Amino acid sequence: TSLGDFFARRLRSGARPIDPDPSVVVCPCAGVLAVRGTADDGTLIQAKGKHYQLDELLVDRELAAQLTGGAYATIYLSPRDYHRVHTPVDGVVLRYDYVPGALWSVNPRVAARRERLLSRNERVVITIDAGPLGLVAIVMVGAAGVGNIALAHAPESATWRAAGELRRVEVDQPVLRGDELGAFRLGSTVVMVFQPGAVDLAAFDEGTALRFGERLGSIREVA
Repeated sequence: TSLGDFFARRLRSGARPIDPDPSVVVCPCAGVLAVRGTADDGTLIQAKGKHYQLDELLVDRELAAQLTGGAYATIYLSPRDYHRVHTPVDGVVLRYDYVPGALWSVNPRVAARRERLLSRNERVVITIDAGPLGLVAIVMVGAAGVGNIALAHAPESATWRAAGELRRVEVDQPVLRGDELGAFRLGSTVVMVFQPGAVDLAAFDEGTALRFGERLGSIREVA
């Protein structure tokens, strides 16, 4: 019924099977791997020569402290990609934090020029308790024309932008790998951050095309 519905349409059943290996972290969305690395000292790479801080991205110093030193991956969704976002691990969705901000384009050319783009744009921080893996943050970052992020367990989320204020919603929703978390109405970016020592991300090169449900990394054995 709208262009937004067109971009956020669901996949046909079985179109993207979830990797069946329980030790695998699955890709939460379709897109291109922009950056992967470790959030040493709470610093993340946006693009070559451009950095930003984890606590600015999450707007939660306690959560940022827990994730500092952990693996992270940034996935850019172009308008051609599937636009729903899913959980990469089993766990419990604890909360959604809506953070108002700008709606600059997040395509790689702009990301390479604009300082702290991902921590200045509108976004939703999804915090997941993954049990023995600790906490995981999935950040859905808005972009030009994408001021409408719909969340699976907060029906009112698509209207949050109108209020223009920080908002925290407690969720407490169990999820399994591949369960839907939310949807963009056009292309945008997902940043995924894990606690230190929780996972090993696969050595994909930057620019690699990724598909939802495929292996993105592996869970480390928990002592």
